[in-house]
Amino acid sequence: MAQVPQISDAEWEVMKALWEQGQLTAGQIIEAVAGANHWSPRTVKTLLNRLVKKGALAFEVTGRHYVYRAKVGRDACVRRETRSFLSRVFDGAVAPAVLHFIEQSRLTPQELAQLRELLDEAARKEDRS
Repeated sequence: MAQVPQISDAEWEVMKALWEQGQLTAGQIIEAVAGANHWSPRTVKTLLNRLVKKGALAFEVTGRHYVYRAKVGRDACVRRETRSFLSRVFDGAVAPAVLHFIEQSRLTPQELAQLRELLDEAARKEDRS
């Protein structure tokens, strides 16, 4: 996988379409993201070009179509964005961020159980080290 570039909010929409579908033609990407975002086809093509220049996408020409695919994985992009967010908003500290989200969110009983399990697992790992 390529180095993970910084991706704008608009570029995330394009990347999500490709992560979900694997590879798409420019026309299919336009169809997938333009309408919901009120973007012109030209705007989507600009986003595609930016993502190619950043190394996030690759393309090949098949006949008269450009077929795009992601060069970076969704998990890698999420990790990069998470680190960036934590650094900017919480000075890199995870615990204050988690506490903030818990206090500000309405978690379902299932989400609370999942969170408890994750915290218990983290504590078990810490005890072993």
